[in-house]
Amino acid sequence: MIEAEGLTKFYGPLPAIRDVSFKVEKGEVVGFLGPNGAGKSTTIRVLTCYMPPTSGTARVDGLDCFEQSLAVRSRIGYLPENVPLYGEQTVRGFLRFAAGAKGVAGKKVEAEVRRVTGTCGLESSSHRIIGHLSKGFRQRVGLAQALLNNPSVLVLDEPTIGLDPTQIIEIRRLIQGLREDHTILLSSHVLPEVAQICQRVLIINKGQIIATDTPANLTSQLQKSAQIQVEIKGETRELASALERLNGVQKVTSAGPDSRKLIVETDRSGDLR
Repeated sequence: MIEAEGLTKFYGPLPAIRDVSFKVEKGEVVGFLGPNGAGKSTTIRVLTCYMPPTSGTARVDGLDCFEQSLAVRSRIGYLPENVPLYGEQTVRGFLRFAAGAKGVAGKKVEAEVRRVTGTCGLESSSHRIIGHLSKGFRQRVGLAQALLNNPSVLVLDEPTIGLDPTQIIEIRRLIQGLREDHTILLSSHVLPEVAQICQRVLIINKGQIIATDTPANLTSQLQKSAQIQVEIKGETRELASALERLNGVQKVTSAGPDSRKLIVETDRSGDLR
């Protein structure tokens, strides 16, 4: 559904991304993970036809993002990191405007607005001024406009950035509810965030893809050891020495100078408890 091959983009003499290649299959929910400045947003702007690459190709649903950009845009629902909303409009008014801009037939606009407001939990807020909404609800409006015209692909750039914990949970549940009907590429810089939603993760750093795997496998690779806290009765020093000789134990330390507890650090090849 999404295919990038050898994508490279220079801003002047500086490369933002270099030789980026990956695929997202139909129906997948894939996290695009990396620190700020790693190249996530540049890659997304190429995929969503906001800018052409310096070299390489990008396709969505088999269509070239540069040669067939209008057709590609009709298949993508895009939620940018900074959601471009008109704060003086009502939610309903803005979504009607966005539906028209996306080519929704005039007779279908009202039904389509009702559909996306229902999906995003905006029914009770549809007549409110966007500028008066909380950030969490403005994010819902941004997601609602991305869903207009029922695109096959959703590209969500940092959809939970700046939200409080309650709002993050609400948006996460909302995105999870879209998994069955859309292919989703979700950008973030927080692994636990994408692990809650995504089936697979692409990691980009300094403009290059450095890893791709399931969230569980990536977490396991990042966490090379586990810790077990042991409370003992007896001679701490002798027990620490005996524990250090066990296969799989990397280090044994005391929890404090007068503590009867030891911290046993083990590799993750097995559970030594």
